[in-house]
Amino acid sequence: MKKQLISIIIICVFLGVSVQGIIINVALAETTSIKQDNQQITSDILFDTYIQTLMRIAHKPSIATCIIKYNEVVWSNAYGYYDIENKKEATTQTLYLQASVSKTVTATALMQLYEKGLFDLDDDVNEYLPFSLRNPNYPDIPITIKMILSHRSSLADDNLHWVALSYLPGDPDVEGFPYPWLQEYLTPGGSAYSSSTWSAAKPGEEYYYANIGFSIVAYLVELLSHQDFNDYCKEHIFKPLQMNTTGFRLRDLNIDNIAVPYEFKNGEYFRHPHYGIHVLYPAITLRTSIEEYSHFIIAHMNGGVWNGVRILNESTVELMHKAHFSPNDKYNYGLGWQITNTPSQKSYGHSGGYVGVLSLVTIIPDDNTAVILFSNELDSELHATRTEWLAIGAINNALFFKAKRTTS
Repeated sequence: MKKQLISIIIICVFLGVSVQGIIINVALAETTSIKQDNQQITSDILFDTYIQTLMRIAHKPSIATCIIKYNEVVWSNAYGYYDIENKKEATTQTLYLQASVSKTVTATALMQLYEKGLFDLDDDVNEYLPFSLRNPNYPDIPITIKMILSHRSSLADDNLHWVALSYLPGDPDVEGFPYPWLQEYLTPGGSAYSSSTWSAAKPGEEYYYANIGFSIVAYLVELLSHQDFNDYCKEHIFKPLQMNTTGFRLRDLNIDNIAVPYEFKNGEYFRHPHYGIHVLYPAITLRTSIEEYSHFIIAHMNGGVWNGVRILNESTVELMHKAHFSPNDKYNYGLGWQITNTPSQKSYGHSGGYVGVLSLVTIIPDDNTAVILFSNELDSELHATRTEWLAIGAINNALFFKAKRTTS
């Protein structure tokens, strides 16, 4: 029976068909005459088999995941090996590199300072930077802090492959970062400047995803708080939320508990070293566990509060989770958060993809439900095959399906 179930699952995944209903029907057929506790055990075994099958199709050596409902983790689990060679099994305490999910924390840090009245979202960022930040195509149009937080500043795709997007082993630093490096990179005539840094659109006009914008966000945190960005996050976010093993820098973490970044190529897993991305670390290199990051997500779902500890005001959380420029677009961006609006529902969260990492964070506010999914494989071209994406999507959908049938 188990082999038949797996075969059905694999066929359905390749066809892009939802198989959650099949699983439940099989579970019911097999457990009709068994007590309720045995039904649950059987259902869990089938669910785990389904997830592990999809992991193999998606070529993910490990995943860690959890379901949150009404501000509480109601289910969590981890599967596979986070270190294949040493056969280390993933747990909900395993640390995973987050890639762009890091932006949710970086934006939260700056918005804490917003609450202190240190700036307004519509302020010209030049009121705070020690250099002039302007799109040279529109030198008279101010770039606001809101534009930077929502990828509307007119900064274009990152032109950083020669220095920043080259992932380097360890915890590399760049002399002069964030200043004057940012000035040299962002302003005409700078030693690291390229005209492709800026788009042809006016600031505030169009959406351009720019990682370097969140390096500016982190620099603003330092300028306004008079504190190193990483230290600020430890004191004002990680410590209050009991995220005691979370951090942006490898030097602060136990490397033995960090999921190894893998790339699946030519039929096998290629092991990458643990790496840093020097000038983009506030946008990409957060490492955290499912258990600890769930505290952060619960705070955002619960008006800024986790376990009685407030990190943001409810009004600030609402500001972060809404689109400010094109609120009716299907896909949009708030202040550090991706937003999806469809006729059936709204969701917010963030995805993250980089070498050896793919993470998905999805929150459906109308259902008071969130699913977090961390994994440790993606190729160096930062893409996956259609079949791999279908499998990852099926895992995420299965988790939301499970959420509907899970209670605290």
